Amino acid sequence: MADRCRELVDGAVPAYVPVVRGGGMMHVRMLCLGRHWNGKTYRYEPTRSDFDDLPAPPLPEEFRRLAGGIASSVGMSLDADLCILNYYDAEGRMGLHQDKDESEESIAAGLPVVSISIGDTARFLFGGLKRHDPVEAMLLESGDAFVFGGPARLRYHGVAPLAEGVHEAIGPFRVNLTLRRAG
Repeated sequence: MADRCRELVDGAVPAYVPVVRGGGMMHVRMLCLGRHWNGKTYRYEPTRSDFDDLPAPPLPEEFRRLAGGIASSVGMSLDADLCILNYYDAEGRMGLHQDKDESEESIAAGLPVVSISIGDTARFLFGGLKRHDPVEAMLLESGDAFVFGGPARLRYHGVAPLAEGVHEAIGPFRVNLTLRRAG
């Protein structure tokens, strides 16, 4: 899985560091598969209109099946149509945010987001439905999966800088796959 992610990150449509509305740069390299998340409009689209106008690479069927199986293991259903692949280096992080850019139907139905960690251990931050609710930090190691849906679908979450150490099999980085149904 790590090798497949590396191929995608460095592929014909490579990962890049998005600029979000307001002009700030994210602290990860990102590659969207299936559909592209535009950091300037916070919408999903078929091409990377905020960067290079290249089409979003297709969502690999094995990623879609894996996410469906993980969601099923906790009693939820997911037929993902996109994956956001975030590549974290030693300084990588993701501020607290809600995943609310999918269709109103997907959010209202509480369709889950499936998160899969590969590589270095990270501190995942999981808060409440309001930005200033208490935040719980938990370690996510390579191979861990995290599912949130239903009433938890709009909880704030983020990633603190990578934990110390290097994953012996794949080197000093972390990849997080978040799979969801945009609509």
